[in-house]
Amino acid sequence: MHFDKQIQWQILLAYMIIISFTIFLVRSTPPEDHIRCSSGNTNCTITNSYATFPDRSICHAAEVVYPTTEEELISIVANATFLRRKMKVATSTSHSIPKLICPEGENGLIISTKGLNRTLNIDKSAMTITVEPGMLLRQLINESAMAGLAIPYVPYWWGVTVGGILGTGAHGSSLWGESGSAVHDFVIQLRIVTPVGPDEGYAKVRTLQNGDPELDAARVSLGVLGVISQVTLQLQPMFKRSITLLEKNDSDLADQVSTFGRQHEFADLTWYPSQSKVVYRIDDRVSSGTPGNGVYDFAAFRSVPSQYLAMARSLGESQESTSDVVGKCVTAAQTLSQLAVAAYGLTNDGMAFNGYPVVGYNNQLQSSGTCLDSLEDALATSCPWDPRIKGLYFFYTAISISLSKTKDFIEDVKKLVALQPEAFCGLDLYIGILMRYVAASTAYLGKDEDVVEFDMIYYRSKDPMSPRIYQDILEEIEQLALFKYGGLPHWGKNKNMAFIGAINKYKSASEFLKVKRLYDPLGLFSNEWTDQILEVKDGISIVKENCALEGLCICSEDVHCAPQKGYFCRPGKVYQEARVCVHLSYEDGYDWS
Repeated sequence: MHFDKQIQWQILLAYMIIISFTIFLVRSTPPEDHIRCSSGNTNCTITNSYATFPDRSICHAAEVVYPTTEEELISIVANATFLRRKMKVATSTSHSIPKLICPEGENGLIISTKGLNRTLNIDKSAMTITVEPGMLLRQLINESAMAGLAIPYVPYWWGVTVGGILGTGAHGSSLWGESGSAVHDFVIQLRIVTPVGPDEGYAKVRTLQNGDPELDAARVSLGVLGVISQVTLQLQPMFKRSITLLEKNDSDLADQVSTFGRQHEFADLTWYPSQSKVVYRIDDRVSSGTPGNGVYDFAAFRSVPSQYLAMARSLGESQESTSDVVGKCVTAAQTLSQLAVAAYGLTNDGMAFNGYPVVGYNNQLQSSGTCLDSLEDALATSCPWDPRIKGLYFFYTAISISLSKTKDFIEDVKKLVALQPEAFCGLDLYIGILMRYVAASTAYLGKDEDVVEFDMIYYRSKDPMSPRIYQDILEEIEQLALFKYGGLPHWGKNKNMAFIGAINKYKSASEFLKVKRLYDPLGLFSNEWTDQILEVKDGISIVKENCALEGLCICSEDVHCAPQKGYFCRPGKVYQEARVCVHLSYEDGYDWS
């Protein structure tokens, strides 16, 4: 009887949360500033929008400045270069998970692009737009649309800035771009302020245009080349799209992935392994005369009542602490069911969903994030991950695998699913496994070939010493992707271990490092983290007790897991070269009887 009531409670909670996702809330609480200073603009700390870096450390800076013009940027960089002061650029929203924005040392300077958010020029005949780096993607989409223009391929979350996108290579999903399908592939000119010697006044503006090899370094820069001051993007005429989300069995998924992205321009797939289901996004351009004014307001990017988020988090913590795998699977199944009923946030007219296909203009369907654009309501509602409330707290793994290798990778993952399907319910509670297509790029730190990016979000404990249910399965998937299949970690996501040897997988890495040495020979825009991922210095892996629990290392000894809690370092089940933290009671699978 108690078991039945527990299941009923989980189902009810799932319904409450999804219902809160699918109503339009006009009030909420916008995210807080991630830069805090104790004295004016000095003695500061900086974090990301989740208030947590992979190693849970706090980054300090001596000062933050807020330039509003290119001239001010030049002066700031010149002064810091004269003083040999470390600098890092920070955006207004800071959604990168790794420590890209932390200035090094006690005298570090943060240069915020919050005040550099204007449109400088729109040329309708040439179909170009020139903007400052602090402009949010939402604003870029809207201002382009007002001119009858569109940037076709963008990240799904509009709360990132143009500079942040170029810093990390953020992208949407498509293989159809003629010269790439990420935002950085549409950059045709870029102005960047870099340090120079005293004979040139300690700072200079470099203008890079299509055809300049150095532009391919700046397209995805990790913030180590200087401060971008202007970006010019090539746009296209505005167009309409038609979207149908089709749920199917995953029996032929491995075969479908390699071809589906060629069939539909904006295709993606979301795999729910524990339920043997895949949601195919059939998304294509259609004639501008096709009827429809559809809107995609993705459910997970809307404001949610904080009390519902707290209840969901409490339920997740309870399921983890009691190893309630059945409860996780019930909640995951109900969540997917209700999301499907709500069309995942799609509407045919901005108000209601009446059936597929949903047709609308590109700017209304390509990206969303309404929880970012909200009024103050004293945290009664918020973005689901807002650190000021008891809400979502998670790991985010994003790894790109060559399109030619995705079939074999998925077949290996399906072997793990067959062994322990219940181990995947924790993934299905969030977004399942999102698969996005990214075309090859000329950017030195972009994709060298067509790839599929596999995105996975899953529970993270507030206690860094606390292991997760079936921790080993997700660790094995990550190591399969990274090492057996040579996957590339997304520069703005992932745990430390994902970046082990990553730079060596890029054929133009040496060319990028040449430009880095040319633009910033003193390394003033680098920090410990960027030096580590570029292998200028060692230290990506932080080897200590329990380090594998949070992906700070790959375990090689039991002490790297949690032997006191029954988790030991063992080989993977499918990928024997993997080393993962296994709870020994799970070795033979979960007893469903």
